[in-house]
Amino acid sequence: MLKKISILLLLGIITYSCAKVPFSGRNQLSLVSNAEILPMSYDQYDEVLKSSKLVTNTADGQKVVNVGKRIAAAVEKYMREKGYEKELDGFQWEFNLIESEQVNAWCMPGGKVAFYTGIMPICKDEAGIAVVMGHEVAHAVASHARERMSNGLVLNGLLGGVQVAMGQNPTLTQGIFLQAIGYGGQLGMLKFSRRHELEADQLGLNFMALAGYDPRVAPAFWERMNAGAEGARPPDFLSTHPGPDRRIQELNKQMPESLAYYEKSNKQ
Repeated sequence: MLKKISILLLLGIITYSCAKVPFSGRNQLSLVSNAEILPMSYDQYDEVLKSSKLVTNTADGQKVVNVGKRIAAAVEKYMREKGYEKELDGFQWEFNLIESEQVNAWCMPGGKVAFYTGIMPICKDEAGIAVVMGHEVAHAVASHARERMSNGLVLNGLLGGVQVAMGQNPTLTQGIFLQAIGYGGQLGMLKFSRRHELEADQLGLNFMALAGYDPRVAPAFWERMNAGAEGARPPDFLSTHPGPDRRIQELNKQMPESLAYYEKSNKQ
């Protein structure tokens, strides 16, 4: 009987704590709030910056900043218009370029973005940067880390939220958080699940279009990324991503909607 009650209680908590991802409408588990996860995210981001060589003041670094600000502004405007502005509560956008040969980029919860210099030749220009930026910002806007952390807490029987979990088992909770944001140490960021990656592709294509970047450049970017991976270890950016053929196929499915946003942005 006690086991049945526990299962029903757990199901009730999960059902009550469901949220919807903006744009896609997918249901996701949301036991963790921005107020809980963002301070942890910002502390972790600061730690990464302290241990890295920043080249944000270079020409490439300023391109990353400019594209980031443009996409962030477009996303904020759209979220306000659609009534999703609370999803961005506590966001503190920041964009940095880190010197590293890694072909990678990431965005922590709250809009803390980092690009590595290794990905810049594949980006080629601001439109290419926008493909990556839109994708990474989408992870944050879609609360993928909050969803992963919520799932991690449930799987470990920590149902009282982050503060309660920290009191019960701070080491485990910190580990769940690092897994949730995809932190792999040594500047490495492990990637999200394939479902999250496809969703970030979809949302990212819309985000770059809202910011006035032509989404039709995205398939070509992913072809360049895949070509760079042939005959060598795949870049970290592709570590758990869907295969290139499926990715491009899904992007092309999404393209009509994203082009509509792009055309609308050019008329404003």
